[in-house]
Formats: sequence, C-alpha cells, structure tokens
Amino acid sequence: MTISKKEFSKYYIGLFISIMFFTCSVSKAQSFEIIPLNSTVSILGTSNVHDWEMKATKINSELTLNSAKQITGLVVKIPVISIKSGKGIMDDKTYDAFDAKKNPTIIFQLTEASAIKLTDKDAEITLTGNLSMSGETRKINFKTIGKITKTGDYQLKGSVPLKMTDFKMKPPTAMLGAMKTGDAVTVKFDVSFK
Repeated sequence: MTISKKEFSKYYIGLFISIMFFTCSVSKAQSFEIIPLNSTVSILGTSNVHDWEMKATKINSELTLNSAKQITGLVVKIPVISIKSGKGIMDDKTYDAFDAKKNPTIIFQLTEASAIKLTDKDAEITLTGNLSMSGETRKINFKTIGKITKTGDYQLKGSVPLKMTDFKMKPPTAMLGAMKTGDAVTVKFDVSFK
C-alpha cells in the first residue's frame, strides 16, 4: 500500500498539531509543594473521660492546578508515627490502632474536584478521593475553602468527619478498658502550597 504525498502531508500535519496540543496542555498544569510551617492537620476525638486532640508533625503533599487555577490533582501523605498528642501512652495506642508497622502512611489521593466560586479569590471546593489508612481504602468526599493568599500561596481549609471502624480500626482503650475512645473523629486541616 502506498501513500501519496498529499496524504502523507495531511498525516504529518495532524500528528504535529496533536503533539503540540498535548505539549501545551501538559505545560499549563502547575504543581505546588506544601509549606510545612504554614500547614496543620489535627485529629479531634472523644472518650468517656475527656475529649482529645492529636497533630500531624509531618505532612507531605502536592497540589496540581490547571491554567484556570482549578485543582486537578492532590496527594497527601502523613506518616502515622508523626501523629502526636504529647502523651506517650495515647500515641502508642494510636499507632497500635493503625497497625503502624504494617501500615506506616496515611494517604489521600484526589480523584475529582468541583468548585463553586464565592469571591474572586475564594472558592468552596468539594474534594473526592481515596483515603488509605490502617490497610483499608475508602472513597471520601468533603468540602474545603480554597483561597489564594496575599503572598500568592494556595490555601485549603476545612474538616473531614470519619469513623475509625469504617477503616476496620478498633477505637483505642486504656486503663484496662475503663477509658474508651469514641468511634467518630474529625480531621481539621489548614494547609498552604507554594
């Protein structure tokens, strides 16, 4: 089978345009790294004795935006042993609940983001993705407020209600079972990217 010069030219031009379009699309996406000093992730919960709070001391995350400043990618990774309460016994019980030796990292991987514009610089964004922890992965969705700060950084702020048992975690107990933590927790986050 032979191809005429005209057909070859059409094929070559079509291929060239496709490559240029793909290259332009890829180059317009921008990735931003988390700013650790300006970012917090806290876990709040209850027990039959008192409420409690733990904070992630290490957060790895990358945010990807397209040319229209819309979120197209988000990955968050938190080492389980970086979650601290300031009380060694509580920390150890938490790591046991996660089975941290077998499941050392909590990972959120975005699959979809949809935004409703509130102002020129703020948007309410519904994030949907897969949350993996304690050896289980569940699809979750939650609302966050996205903002471009005065310094040009990108900020995401919100909270996520979770149940430990949804991830096959046994809520920790202490004092021979006299102290029992509640199943429901709230993850609050305020993270910035540059």
